[in-house]
This record gives sequence, structure tokens and C-alpha cells, in this order.
Amino acid sequence: MTQVVCDPDFYEPTDEDDCSVFSYFCRTHDRYYWHEACGEGAHLIALHCERHGPENMRPQPLMLAFPDGFSPPLSDAQLAWVRSEEDAS
Repeated sequence: MTQVVCDPDFYEPTDEDDCSVFSYFCRTHDRYYWHEACGEGAHLIALHCERHGPENMRPQPLMLAFPDGFSPPLSDAQLAWVRSEEDAS
């Protein structure tokens, strides 16, 4: 199981941010995440920004296809945001 971590203590990205260097970090195994190669078992994935550190991950377009497969589940506002991004592209 892979769980995307959102946390109130993480940086909340804004539209004004111009960050460009990100990685995924597995908090369970305390190392960078790359296709489940960080260790066995469940993964708690957090987005790590080189500039801000742990950052809440914005909803990704793939989440629209499988909204129930993400933990925590997407809120109605997040689903609306993803849909608006899809419509704009």
C-alpha cells in the first residue's frame, strides 16, 4: 500500500511558487522513494521540495481516475481543482 502524506506542518504550495526541484520521500523507510525501491511493506510518501522541505502534494490528474485509491482521499475542493486543471489543458 502506498499512502500520500499531507500534514498541516508541511508547506502549502501556492500559485506564486516557482519551485522546480522536487522528489518523493518515503517517511516509513526514511529515504527517497523510487518505485517502491526504498524498502518493503507500506509506504508513506511525502513530496519534498528542495526549497521548502516537506510540502503538501497538490492533487495530480491521475487522482481523478482513481480518487478512492488515494489516502487521504481527495476532498470535493481538491477534485474540483484537478478537474479545472484538466479542463484548462
